Amino acid sequence: MEALNIIMIVGTIIFLLLFFYYIPLGLFITARFSGVKVGILELFGMRMRKVPPNIIVNAMINATKAGLRLDQGELESHYLAGGRVNNVVQALISADKANIDLDFKSATAIDLAGRDVFEAVQVSVNPKVINTPNVAAMAKDGIQLIAKARVTVRANINRLVGGAGEDTILARVGEGIVSSIGSTESHKAVLENPDRISKVVLSKGLDSGTAFEILSIDIADIDVGKNIGADLQIDQANADKNIAQAKAEERRAMAIASEQEMRAKAEEARAQVIAAEAQIPTAIAEAFKSGNLGIMDYLKFKNIEADTEMRKSISGDDNSGDLES
Repeated sequence: MEALNIIMIVGTIIFLLLFFYYIPLGLFITARFSGVKVGILELFGMRMRKVPPNIIVNAMINATKAGLRLDQGELESHYLAGGRVNNVVQALISADKANIDLDFKSATAIDLAGRDVFEAVQVSVNPKVINTPNVAAMAKDGIQLIAKARVTVRANINRLVGGAGEDTILARVGEGIVSSIGSTESHKAVLENPDRISKVVLSKGLDSGTAFEILSIDIADIDVGKNIGADLQIDQANADKNIAQAKAEERRAMAIASEQEMRAKAEEARAQVIAAEAQIPTAIAEAFKSGNLGIMDYLKFKNIEADTEMRKSISGDDNSGDLES
């Protein structure tokens, strides 16, 4: 008997837990007192469709208190599609209070596109300031300038779906700063009038195709960087110097080769002279035999040779030494 009572008590507790889970009476009463018409069967149907009733009902309560009328079925459909129901409802309430034209369909489309629609409405009401990273650019005089800007943007609700984000804004602003500084004759002109950059960049319509509207571009800081023009000239001079040194080394190598070639030819000529001188005694002997050279002619030749050697000795001229050098 006691076991049966325990089973009945446990069964009753389980039944009540399941009943209040599938039919949240507390949420039903809260909705009724808040002016939201939702029935018990509708709450049960949400549980069966795996839609948390508290999310849908609380969203409808917030919208009703703010003066908005939302359809329960549309909220459930947006939840089942993976949307953030509370975020959409808060965005609709904020847009209504700020007199921004935003309907439920547009808000859910923005939310399903992956953007924070509530934050977008806030940025549309309170513009957002985006700080650009340091942007380096060079004026025409070769001086590098490093600029940093603050871009004030406001969200464009109509272009949130399919519009480019903050990264595109920063890239376009950086490109505009580089172009503006690069077209300036002197870096001093940029330092004297930094607002010139803002005016030039702002006039280019950089927010076209983005989810934002650029309200202002303010140059926060400009620093003088390197003298890139001078560095380029130094690099060019070093390159020219290296080329000249290479050409000089080439001429030196050619001169050394030419000198060695001349020495080789001189040595070859000296060897030919020595070889010719070695044939003289043979030629004299042949001349004696053939009768073309007599004794007196030979003695005269020797006297001339001795006289030539004496003159060389007196004058200090030594051809053999020249040839050896």
